Amino acid sequence: MLAKKNVRLGMMRHLYIVVDFSESMSEPDLKPTRLICTLKMLELFVEEFFDQNPISNVGVISTCNKRAQKLCELAGNAGKVVEALQSSKTQVPSGEPSLQNSLELAAEVLRHLPVHTSREVLVIMGSLTTCDPGNILTTIETMRKCNIRCSVVGLAAEVHVCCKLTKTTGGVYNVILDENHFKDILFQHAIPPPVTGNAESSLIRMGFPFHRTETEGKPSLCFCHLDSQNPSDGLSKGGYFCPQCNGKYCCLPVECKVCGLTLVSAPHLARSYHHLFALEAFEEVPRDSLPAETPVICFSCQLSISDKHVYRCVKCKEDFCLECDLFIHDSLHTCPGCASRLPPPEAPS
Repeated sequence: MLAKKNVRLGMMRHLYIVVDFSESMSEPDLKPTRLICTLKMLELFVEEFFDQNPISNVGVISTCNKRAQKLCELAGNAGKVVEALQSSKTQVPSGEPSLQNSLELAAEVLRHLPVHTSREVLVIMGSLTTCDPGNILTTIETMRKCNIRCSVVGLAAEVHVCCKLTKTTGGVYNVILDENHFKDILFQHAIPPPVTGNAESSLIRMGFPFHRTETEGKPSLCFCHLDSQNPSDGLSKGGYFCPQCNGKYCCLPVECKVCGLTLVSAPHLARSYHHLFALEAFEEVPRDSLPAETPVICFSCQLSISDKHVYRCVKCKEDFCLECDLFIHDSLHTCPGCASRLPPPEAPS
């Protein structure tokens, strides 16, 4: 799916994933069960999400027995979220879900985030009912006022209250057909959504920490493992050091616990950049419309193109094969032909 250009996107995303752990998730229509399949899909989704949105945060909420609880707080580390999902595979689905309690639990955190961030909730719903303590329409209106975008992926059938939720908050509602469709629908949420018209903009202070290897400096404890039960966790010489307060961290991106500065690396910002300036789709040219006496060579892999169609960049007019076209638009996000064109030298003044 090609991204649209000239669309204002929320690059710093804060996403809570609400997972249905009710009795309906024990159904075997997704193998081996709905719950196990969902958790496996979410592990892949979290990795893809952080690959596409490296300066964002993800948290997980489970709902069953008419209650909701956090499995994982908002975190910028994919490993922490995946670990929480894996540890939940032994939980037995039971009772009914509570959509209202889940939304209110997510809103308690999201409503206090800065206005320039994208606040989102993604609900994975297998049940056709929700057991709530109050009027869920009031909660839906609260989500709208707090600019929290709610989307739902249904595993069974369409539910009216989910339609109401997504329509009111500007989210997306899909019902899956099978496992492959489930993965396709889920991965669409890895792409940053357009921000609302009333969202504010602001400059964000970010720091680029310097890195020390294990051969430099003295052993010290990182702030990532301050709460660890094992005293040896986080004790090392190497790490990333905050340029403002010199606090040490194991991995990036992270918000400094001492000074509050957002710590990132240049590649993190570069990987977020391509969403704002999406690569245009290549023009599909029939192979028989090109001169038959000269072979058509793919500019990227340098192999002869024998397919029925050739894919041509609309700017640099270089030709590509289908495999390279898919790789360029799905992973590279930059046309090799355009990137190889050097700008003309400036005339001497």
